[in-house]
Amino acid sequence: MRNIKLIIEYDGTNYCGWQVQANGPSIQAEIEKALLEVTGEKISVNGSGRTDAGVHAKGQVASFTTESSIPPEKFAYALNNKLPEDIVIKESSEVPPDFHARFSAVGKKYSYLIINSRFPSALLRNHAYHVNYCERLDIDKIKIAAEAFIGTHDFSGFMASGSKVSDTVRTIYDISVEREEERIRFIFKGSGFLYNMIRIITGTLLYTGIGKINPEDIRDIILSKDRKRAGITVPACGLYLEEVYYNLS
Repeated sequence: MRNIKLIIEYDGTNYCGWQVQANGPSIQAEIEKALLEVTGEKISVNGSGRTDAGVHAKGQVASFTTESSIPPEKFAYALNNKLPEDIVIKESSEVPPDFHARFSAVGKKYSYLIINSRFPSALLRNHAYHVNYCERLDIDKIKIAAEAFIGTHDFSGFMASGSKVSDTVRTIYDISVEREEERIRFIFKGSGFLYNMIRIITGTLLYTGIGKINPEDIRDIILSKDRKRAGITVPACGLYLEEVYYNLS
């Protein structure tokens, strides 16, 4: 048996998310179906984590074991011939037997794209969140607020209701904000993130940018663990899984 690692890019618009689900198509199901066609084996693919419906990825990572004799680097070519156009294998390689896409991960990088304009973008309607130009964002306030999130905190106030995770402590290494005309991109790097955590933090940062939350109050909001004090949960369409970090040494 060989252990194969995939780096995957996908547009999540038409999918219920990464994980196989009964109520609609998923990224995982499409890749497993392609693997069956390519190898003749019924293979279970392990993803680095679940992305929700409508969330995109530039660097999702998955791994699987196989008895196929296909050269590791050729899996990308073989699978791309079978996958729909909105899922692309960017790279395939063989990794040590103990590598697991999820359990071996030590950190992740996400981004969130906002269009701050008078009117929404027809082309980016499924790939960015539109914030009306009338609510022009104060980037300086957003950057001040973002600093409060960096570090190790209990983020239970920034988690979707109904989540069953018992350990809500996470470490955020960095949050940066980039602006290019109407486009604003938030970049998050951390050890891991709770369900909807990035989307809630982004909504909170937006509230500071339009004056609904004082940047100096962010630390107290985190300590309160009160979801009602944080900002909105922004839509999934602007969220991208950029990269997954591993220590393979």
